[in-house]
Amino acid sequence: MRRRSLLATGAAAFAAPRLAAAQGAPGRRVLRFVPQADLALLDPIHSVAFVTRNHALMVYDTLYGWDADLRARPQMAEGHSVEDNGRTVTIRLREGLRFHDGEPVRGRDAAASVRRWASRDAFGQALWAVTDEVSAPDDRSIRFRLKKPFPLLPDALAKVGTHLCAIMPERHATLPSSQAVPEIIGSGPYRYLTGERVPGSRNIYARNEAYVPRSEPAAYMSGGKQVHFDRVEWLTIPDAATASAALQRGEVDWWELPSIDLVPQLRRSRGVKIDILDPNGSIGFFRPNCLHPPFDNPAIRRVVLRATQQRDFMIAAASEDQSFWRVPYGFFAPPSVMASDEGMEILRNPVDHATAKRELEAAGYKGERVTFLAATDFPVINAMCEVQGDLLRKIGINLDYVATDWGTVVQRILKQDPPAQGGWNAVVSWTAGSAQVNPAANNLIRGHGRAALFGWPEIPALETLRNSWFEAADEATQARIGREMQRIAFDQVPYVPLGQFFSPTALRGDLEGMLKGVALFYGIRRA
Repeated sequence: MRRRSLLATGAAAFAAPRLAAAQGAPGRRVLRFVPQADLALLDPIHSVAFVTRNHALMVYDTLYGWDADLRARPQMAEGHSVEDNGRTVTIRLREGLRFHDGEPVRGRDAAASVRRWASRDAFGQALWAVTDEVSAPDDRSIRFRLKKPFPLLPDALAKVGTHLCAIMPERHATLPSSQAVPEIIGSGPYRYLTGERVPGSRNIYARNEAYVPRSEPAAYMSGGKQVHFDRVEWLTIPDAATASAALQRGEVDWWELPSIDLVPQLRRSRGVKIDILDPNGSIGFFRPNCLHPPFDNPAIRRVVLRATQQRDFMIAAASEDQSFWRVPYGFFAPPSVMASDEGMEILRNPVDHATAKRELEAAGYKGERVTFLAATDFPVINAMCEVQGDLLRKIGINLDYVATDWGTVVQRILKQDPPAQGGWNAVVSWTAGSAQVNPAANNLIRGHGRAALFGWPEIPALETLRNSWFEAADEATQARIGREMQRIAFDQVPYVPLGQFFSPTALRGDLEGMLKGVALFYGIRRA
């Protein structure tokens, strides 16, 4: 805790003189940003953290990108052609694409990047299951030879959630997805300045002067990514009061996720404005590790679900103002066609603690120690962790509450070892609402065991239904599949949904042009 406090104080202390110096330099435009958490991992294929995804959207570019309506649009791609009754798809790259080291982006870079991404990402794995080969016929083309048509191919390459299909040099893309790349070289609108990185405190980006944006207006992850700052500085300030004071004094320009209890004060502060960053909201979740006792037993996972009062988590994450959250919330985002009322009565009428304690014993809980990872330097997650820890204790769980920093959490949750050997039993986090619109985007509802997202539930019925969704001919069939998937999820509990909340973001009043969805650094400018 003392180290984090020193970092927070230091960041606020040196921000003011450096900001003044930067703005005093002719033509030099600097944006100072406080991210949601420390950027502990830099490789977007190696990490599942949203803070890494946001970093990747600055440095890397993608073949396709979602627009504001979550439709896939060409980005690095000029377009694509479909032949052989849908079994051959050839993507043509735009002219003039170059990596930050000056090398051209070639078809073989893109092909290798897709292969690395598909080895890790759930949507990518679905694409890969019907792919015979991804090749590069020439320097500006990438070709998919498919076992059968896959109409969602552009959607897979455009997805916004983790893992992002970032295009990187072939020498990096041929590394195993379990190994982080040795340097961050993309072709996106910003260059990452590795030499200025201070782990746990600072990450620096410089405008990529060689970047050629598309001609269309920017919309979410698609269109012309126009950059209006020469330099962006990410300053990790774990202490909320320090971050708030720095924003109000103009020492930083943008605080991505302010603590909800400080929002009323910031709203009243002169020179600061509050906005909702993502209109699709965020989804809190409790993720049990299904590999090890006690949560390898679905009956025990089911008891935790039945005892969950979503309202408690949402008040902790987003205040008592109900305009900031929505419950009950199931396994798919409304108004997605996949959302339904199937099984929702469980969330509307949770059991009391005494009943849950009896049900735990009946389910076979033997008092095993439960290692629960709680990120104390991520305000929203920390608040939900405190509620979850209290719930688990009250229903009789023998809890080992591991209060640590977010960087440690995102590294430790990748370990499949038993808790006594450095693994874990449970964690609380959140995901984007846009990542819960369908089974391809919702990685948490996968059920393919050790190949799944951290937590590794093995629920074959969910996989069968998910595969059926890819071939669903109409929305009525998709809705039926969504209802059945939710029924199984309430029974087998790959995770516990904690509710949907809408996170405010806080900016200096002279900033304009912020795009909605996630923290994006193109479009935004100083008035």
